[in-house]
Amino acid sequence: MKCTIKQCAAAVGLAVLAFTGVPVFAQEQPAEHQVSYNAAVTSDYRYRGLSQTRLDPALQGGVDYVHGPTGWYVGTWLSTIKWTKDLGGDGNIEWDLYGGKRGQLTADVSYDVGGLYYFYPDNGLNPRANTFELYGRLGFGPAYVKYSHSTTNLFGTADSKRSGYLDVGADIDAGNGFIVNLHVGRQRVENNSAFSYTDYKVGVTKDLGVASLSLAWIKANTDAYLSPEGKNLGKSAAVLSLSKTF
Repeated sequence: MKCTIKQCAAAVGLAVLAFTGVPVFAQEQPAEHQVSYNAAVTSDYRYRGLSQTRLDPALQGGVDYVHGPTGWYVGTWLSTIKWTKDLGGDGNIEWDLYGGKRGQLTADVSYDVGGLYYFYPDNGLNPRANTFELYGRLGFGPAYVKYSHSTTNLFGTADSKRSGYLDVGADIDAGNGFIVNLHVGRQRVENNSAFSYTDYKVGVTKDLGVASLSLAWIKANTDAYLSPEGKNLGKSAAVLSLSKTF
């Protein structure tokens, strides 16, 4: 559900794109007007630990604009999905629209604040699946902490306004083009505690030059999210992704 450029380093951005959905940018000053495009294929679109594609592959892509001198940015991103149909609705696309501002608080501390709208065309669910979140992120070298807060119902869950997601992680340069990706997150679903859970990821990204390849172990410790066939959408699994930004 929301994913864009993740450029803690070029390789990190390409890999994390397939997993998380949140705009984070490189710390070096970009050109005044920077436009970039991204595309990815992944063996399973996992968002906050949960499969959005019934544990099947997904195609993804987007475009981003950054105004370098001010740090303001806007972008859009799309992915194939299956979960809205699994809940009795319709539609097979997630379309994210987002914007915000990033910059440096000090030489060692970065920030990123903004809003993200998750749009599911023709989803047919009641409550609607469409969701809006405000987010804030602080970066400390390779580590970060981020909080997202919904101002609408959360992905079609009734009476779930003001839900929150806490994301803590790090993208560590291991040398030779390898980045180690670590993450733990906590999804709190307001007034629906049975749907709250914690998720984890341990992965590695390799910059291949022409593209970036990533492999990650992902798990959500919940059995509240099931496919129509009864598959646990948060079960422990390895996810392989190939992505490119150009």
